[in-house]
Amino acid sequence: MTQIDYFFATLSPYSYLAGLRLEEIAAKHGASINYKPLDIVALFGRTGGVSPKDRHISRIEYRAQELLRQSERVGMEFNLQPAHWPTNSAPSSYAVIAAIKDGSGDVGQLCHSVLRACWAEEKDIAQDEVIRECLSNTGFNPDLADSGLLVGAETYAANLEEAVDRGVFGAPFYITEDDQRFWGQDRLDDLDRHLAVLSK
Repeated sequence: MTQIDYFFATLSPYSYLAGLRLEEIAAKHGASINYKPLDIVALFGRTGGVSPKDRHISRIEYRAQELLRQSERVGMEFNLQPAHWPTNSAPSSYAVIAAIKDGSGDVGQLCHSVLRACWAEEKDIAQDEVIRECLSNTGFNPDLADSGLLVGAETYAANLEEAVDRGVFGAPFYITEDDQRFWGQDRLDDLDRHLAVLSK
């Protein structure tokens, strides 16, 4: 089975705007997804990027326009200035890591639920009650929010190191088994076409 390594951040607006298209593409081609949440701000610092708040005004203005265009294009509710952004992405990432290990619910839906909570529902994804709700709504035991914190922290850090080693510099970022790299939700069509070639 073809595998896709999916590097993303639970705070990333572009990861949110990907919706569930990756899951649909993977299902179409019989591929599996390895979800790898990471610290996007640390990734920027390690790979020559700049945190959004520290970027030149021209980049800040363009990002604002582009996010609104992209949300309109995919028909997704989107708040350009959510009430709880930025916030600590570690707790939600640890919960995703615990959910992956648990395997009882839908990890793709969980990731999207967390992202939607931030970018469309004005919720603070660093808060335990928000994370527990996302877990419960996607088939997981909400107590996963408070379990495996050490493993979560270790995996979260390891995902960052793996991302840097493999050429990841933003989110969402998709890598196929043959090391083809796709950066951004607007490259999902390219990923789809590449998987079609691989499956022949």
